[in-house]
Amino acid sequence: MRPELEKALGTLKPGRREDLERALALLQDTVFSFSFKVCGHRQDAEDTMQETLLRAAASLPRFDSPKALAVWLYKVAKTRCLMSRRKSKFAPKEELSLEVLMPDRAELERLAKGGAPHPERLLLAGESAERVGQAVLKLPPEYRLALVLHDMEELSTEEIARVLGVREGTVRVRLHRARVFVRNALARADGGAKAREKIAPPRPMGCKDLFASLSDYLDGQLDVRHCAALEKHLDGCNPCLMFLESLRQTVERLKKQKPGTLDPARAARTRAELLAAYRKAVEAVAGREKRGNRK
Repeated sequence: MRPELEKALGTLKPGRREDLERALALLQDTVFSFSFKVCGHRQDAEDTMQETLLRAAASLPRFDSPKALAVWLYKVAKTRCLMSRRKSKFAPKEELSLEVLMPDRAELERLAKGGAPHPERLLLAGESAERVGQAVLKLPPEYRLALVLHDMEELSTEEIARVLGVREGTVRVRLHRARVFVRNALARADGGAKAREKIAPPRPMGCKDLFASLSDYLDGQLDVRHCAALEKHLDGCNPCLMFLESLRQTVERLKKQKPGTLDPARAARTRAELLAAYRKAVEAVAGREKRGNRK
């Protein structure tokens, strides 16, 4: 979970105006950041931020857990993003198949000869941030949400499952396929692997069997037995090792991806509305408690 949410909830408690404004600014940045990564359009992201937080303002006094606040905010923002008037023209309609995403024998041979792309080429080029953002937007929404929430917003698998209303195993599957999709898109943009041919050479079975576990391995989610088996294969398979390294680099780049900043004037206007709504909600809670004590 992003530390901003925990900090915001702690800052809300004292109730001083400057503290409230600071907390609301943190919440604005968090919701805008998430929405921009998912929507891909500044206007939609700003609208989502405003609508989500105005809806949240009346409920903020009852939250005493950053985890519960995070799940609730991301649920509301996610729904608003999916309903935004501008849909990604890049996102495919079909499900992402691991069979199609995984490298064929020809690509594994290229990896064996050329090694993994150098991090400075793949991740630190001037246009890299734009390429990463475009690759993420090409993902189908359900995969994009799992990727953004985990690798960019730092939610746990359990928290993402609650936000999306799916099982944790489903989150892990979507996350891995989304990562490989983005990795492949960046590799093609960097002059690496080409788009998959309709008929491709078969992959070696040992390599094929381990690919579904690579994200779990990177995230420390594999049990000891499966981890040992995967590492044994990697010790003798340079192409798989190079692919794993390029996938790890992709995850690191996703974690460092930063969206644009909010328009200061609009953010200030929204904060003023949120402050008024929050104070009204606090007064309503205090009034109910006072009436309850009289009975």
